[in-house]
Amino acid sequence: MNRLKKIVVTMVLLLASVQFYAQKSHDYDKIKTLKIAYLTERLNLSSKEAQAFWPIYNEYEDKRGALKEKEYNQIRSKVKESEKLSEKEANSIIELFLKIEQEEEDIRKDFIKKAAGVITAKKTLLLLRSEEEFKRQLIRKYHQKRDEGGRNMP
Repeated sequence: MNRLKKIVVTMVLLLASVQFYAQKSHDYDKIKTLKIAYLTERLNLSSKEAQAFWPIYNEYEDKRGALKEKEYNQIRSKVKESEKLSEKEANSIIELFLKIEQEEEDIRKDFIKKAAGVITAKKTLLLLRSEEEFKRQLIRKYHQKRDEGGRNMP
């Protein structure tokens, strides 16, 4: 019964994630909520583990988000106009890109060490796998929804 309940909850979350992700506005808060519910279900954290884990995870997500925004604002937006850049400007952007990539790796390493300190190593590996699974399922559902919408177009 408990296993069936978990399967039903997971399916409802995945179906709901499609609805939220397919919206034009991309309501990231709703996706984040679905991701948290999905990870909570997959990791089966005790209340003590959850209390220690979620602040670490939220800090990690905030740092990653800020870094992605920095990357977009300082790099990706300029790559679109790369033909107009001088060689010196292009080299500067490449150096910044490599620096941001290193920062992202450092943030991830720090998070994994902290997470493994508050949840088991096995649950930490399950977390890494579950994050990838959630992302794949979300992308798959998004593509299915987009394809369904495309077939109905005149």
